[in-house]
Amino acid sequence: MRATVDRAGLDSESRTPHIKIRRVRKGDLSKVRDVIEQSFGDYFERQLGTRPRQVFGGAQYVHHRWLMEPWGCFVAEDNDGKILGAAIAVIWGTVGLVGPLAVLTNYQNQDVAKQLLRATQEFFDENKVSLSGVVTYATSPKHLALYHKFGYKPKGLVAIMSRILDRSPATPLPPRSTKPGLAVRRFSTLEESKKKAMMLKFRKITNAIYRGLDVAKEIEIVDGLALGDTLLLENGRDLVGFAVYHTPGVSEAPTGALYVKYLAIGRAHRKPEYPDHFLRALEQIGKEGGLLRIMVPVYCGYFAAYHALIERGYKVDFTMLRMKRGKQEDYENPADFVLDDWR
Repeated sequence: MRATVDRAGLDSESRTPHIKIRRVRKGDLSKVRDVIEQSFGDYFERQLGTRPRQVFGGAQYVHHRWLMEPWGCFVAEDNDGKILGAAIAVIWGTVGLVGPLAVLTNYQNQDVAKQLLRATQEFFDENKVSLSGVVTYATSPKHLALYHKFGYKPKGLVAIMSRILDRSPATPLPPRSTKPGLAVRRFSTLEESKKKAMMLKFRKITNAIYRGLDVAKEIEIVDGLALGDTLLLENGRDLVGFAVYHTPGVSEAPTGALYVKYLAIGRAHRKPEYPDHFLRALEQIGKEGGLLRIMVPVYCGYFAAYHALIERGYKVDFTMLRMKRGKQEDYENPADFVLDDWR
């Protein structure tokens, strides 16, 4: 469903400034990426005193997200057509996620970010999103104030964790068997007809976590563009859980890392050996691909997942803050094993 039509934004005194908010077009993609990387590069330089060589460690967020959710991507441009800022938003069923949102440094503090965020909220409203979320920097008063003005409430820390992969030869993934027992296989190996049936199983798991939560778009874009794959953990014919992961290239995976975008284990399978088996399988995939580490996000509200990662030797690289707006803000069950990156 489309959001509101393209329109010029209004400033705080209802005057029409020389800024227009419109949706991203294909020809904008490289400029949008430049704007996002330049603005975040400036932010990191102010915070750290030095500018990172790769703003997001080589991860990319624009092209595939635009293909996945073109109506949720917006730019702010001046009368000369210069893109001053951009906001990317995606929808996971009944959950809407904002980010990245960026404005060039010289154009900040001029309500550009507010106008971009307002566009994403209208997009969520028209698509009947019941909960919207964002992950931002807990140490940035400017970021916190922006999202607070739109009703977002700070909730808890997100730990971005990683584990160095050892150099020992990778053990091949265990083959799938018709006999009971844990096994893994890749979504990309399924026949097209079986992929549709598997999607229903994915939705059953995510719907139990939050009503209407659906990450099918993430799975489809990863499969369609070969950004990585989705790993299935099965016990006989039962789906225990699934993990959407990216590998380096034009994906959200940083250079040299296997990156887990989303992982969930069904509530009927809360056995401690299942997360461990799943993580081992993902680590093997990383080693088979010659990668140096595996990177995973975990919202600390999912304490069982956070604890399992610590026990397996994962270290916290940095933390961010999850903010929410809408119904059932604190839906997370601490006993659920879920890794969901809202960045």
